[in-house]
Amino acid sequence: MELRTRALAVFCLTDPHDKAAATLALTLDGAEAPALDCTLPLDYSGQPGRPPQPELVHPQQVPRRSPFTAEGHCALMHSIAHIEFNAINLALDAIWRFANMPAAYYRDWLQVAQEEAKHFTLLRNHLLELGHDYGDFVAHDGLWTMCENTRHDVTTRMALVPRTLEARGLDATPIIQAKLRKVGTPAALAAVGILDVILAEEVGHVAIGNRWYHWLCQREGLDPMAFYAEVAARHGAPRLKPPFNLLARRRAGFSDAEIATLPCA
Repeated sequence: MELRTRALAVFCLTDPHDKAAATLALTLDGAEAPALDCTLPLDYSGQPGRPPQPELVHPQQVPRRSPFTAEGHCALMHSIAHIEFNAINLALDAIWRFANMPAAYYRDWLQVAQEEAKHFTLLRNHLLELGHDYGDFVAHDGLWTMCENTRHDVTTRMALVPRTLEARGLDATPIIQAKLRKVGTPAALAAVGILDVILAEEVGHVAIGNRWYHWLCQREGLDPMAFYAEVAARHGAPRLKPPFNLLARRRAGFSDAEIATLPCA
């Protein structure tokens, strides 16, 4: 089966373990690797495959729990696992949905999909060790809503998902890690280590979004900063709030001019 067609099939899987395992099994290398058809139009209008749990609620209905309690720690890790599960679907969607991109684009997003599957698996195993599983807590669908809003245009997708929503994770992760270090339990410190892995690789994911966003803007004759402001307003992208992880953002390819537009504390 051709790679983008296979990515769509994995996108439709509902079992989290099966989806992560099938994502990790995708390849573009070796004698058994599937062909890649960059021009193949693929038509699918349904939602990504998801398990019946977690229940999805409005973001304001997701309870806030203290990470200083065992249940609160698991709820926090579950919320991050939910982001990573959605990120698997996001990367697979970027592969199958958008045709007529260079082969390197699909290779990049395959790498992202596989690293997101690894992140989800690390977090799910952490929850299992603590007597919980993915689906035990309610969650919201904010990340996928933006994916839906940008499904018709790859340039807008690159602008508002990796460069906005995923970049917010670069800012939030050190803050979460600082709270977990204060908790200081073995579970909390184990979670800090997992988040170290995730943060290091998420820098690369945002960098991939930046690279293809600027490539697309050049192809389409768009001013990157002006186009970003336009689509962020049109699609209601969340306002960016300090503190910012400026080192990670620079490593992810944000220019000095883009850094300068970030709001001050």
